[in-house]
Amino acid sequence: MAYENYPLAGSSPSTPPREPKKDWRTLLSIPLIIALLGTWGYIIWDKSKTKDEIQKKDTQYAVVISEKDTLQSLLDEATNRYDNLKTTNAKKDSTITTKDKEIASKKAQIQSLISKKNATASELKQAKDLIASLNTDIEDYKAQVEVLKGQNVVLAQEKEVVTQERNKVRQDFDSAKTVIKQKEDVIDVGSTLHAANFTILGIDEKSNGKEKETTKAKKVDKVRISFDLDENRIAPSGAKDLYILVTAPDGKPISVEALGSGTFTTREGEQKTFTQKVNVNYAQGQKQRVSFDWKQNSPYITGDYKIEVYHNGFKIGEGIRHFKKGGLFG
Repeated sequence: MAYENYPLAGSSPSTPPREPKKDWRTLLSIPLIIALLGTWGYIIWDKSKTKDEIQKKDTQYAVVISEKDTLQSLLDEATNRYDNLKTTNAKKDSTITTKDKEIASKKAQIQSLISKKNATASELKQAKDLIASLNTDIEDYKAQVEVLKGQNVVLAQEKEVVTQERNKVRQDFDSAKTVIKQKEDVIDVGSTLHAANFTILGIDEKSNGKEKETTKAKKVDKVRISFDLDENRIAPSGAKDLYILVTAPDGKPISVEALGSGTFTTREGEQKTFTQKVNVNYAQGQKQRVSFDWKQNSPYITGDYKIEVYHNGFKIGEGIRHFKKGGLFG
């Protein structure tokens, strides 16, 4: 059976088929979708890039923190070694003192760099180089300390030798002083003068100025005392002080401060009262006669007057004069 194509009823064979009509909203949404997809893609890419940068900065920050910690540890280690050296170095010289100042300055500079909040890689490298330099300084410091220790040992030994020599010199000097003192004492004692040949006279002073010897107490106006100083070849020439002690018949020493009386110390350390001090210009090695008058401000009484002479703390002689009552009735 054969089929044939025939036009449908009511259709014209000459009319073409009609195209469907396009929607303008569909056309407008396409570029919007494309733009939206692009925006999302950019956002996703930007977030990914930002995350990478954050991770990179975090990594860099961690590296910086780690490097700072390392540098701080190195600085602390160097500081501890330096502090230990300082405690063992009791004695310093100018070189060590200068080195102390340099090390302290460098430590402060390093600490300043490490402590910076936003320290750059360049600054951290500078801190690292300074720590290396600091360690070199500390080694030099240690070497100087060792030199000083050696010098101190030598100085201590030399001081010990000098101390021993000084003590020996002192001992010899003390011994020499003792010998010299002994010799001086011998010379001092040997230079003490000696008095002899006493003459003690009562003098009656007349109204016409003439003098007459008397043994009657009530007529005595003054006493003339004379004695010899024997030869002494040790006593040097020059002024010699002689202390004259006069004891009255009642046993009391005569002392009148207004007439020059006073006290002196004997070689035994005893304080004695003297009646009169006589200064003599002595000539070494020569016998010399001494004569002086003693006059008291009260009447002389009957009895024995004892005259004692002291020189150099020693008693060197004495004499006695007896005055009697005068006239038929004394």
